[in-house]
Amino acid sequence: GIQGVVEAYQSCLPKLQLYGPTNIAPIIQKVAKSASEETNTKEASQYFILLILTDGVITDMADTREAIVHASHLPMSVIIVGVGNADFSDMQMLDGDDGILRSPKGEPVLRDIVQFVPFRNFKHVNTCVFYHFLQASPAALAKSVLAEVPNQVVDYYNGKGIKPKC
Repeated sequence: GIQGVVEAYQSCLPKLQLYGPTNIAPIIQKVAKSASEETNTKEASQYFILLILTDGVITDMADTREAIVHASHLPMSVIIVGVGNADFSDMQMLDGDDGILRSPKGEPVLRDIVQFVPFRNFKHVNTCVFYHFLQASPAALAKSVLAEVPNQVVDYYNGKGIKPKC
């Protein structure tokens, strides 16, 4: 259960050295590859949701914007939870709520697929990021993190003309 996950995390944490840079584009590209393969199936019934927990400012912003623009054509959403006290203003731009996200070349996203949630809005976080993530108000955190996913899923399938199965 969740307690086992917390215990495993706590036993591993002292053995890890956390550091930057925070490059997000490679993980988005990895999930996008799987989502792209799904578009080649007859049913296209799988939708991918990537959850990223980060305590740092993105250092590959141009590549991340490019990856998100590409992924916006795929059955995929990206949820980013910013933990700690870093400056997450770039994350707000990726979220797209304040305007249309564009690649460095100017290509706009097909649809908004990113939800950014600053975790500090839910609980004061220290170095045990994951442990405190699990201890936050589950209902409030889930509501914020998952707020845009239903519309993102519907927008994808409507855009592709894929009707739900009865």
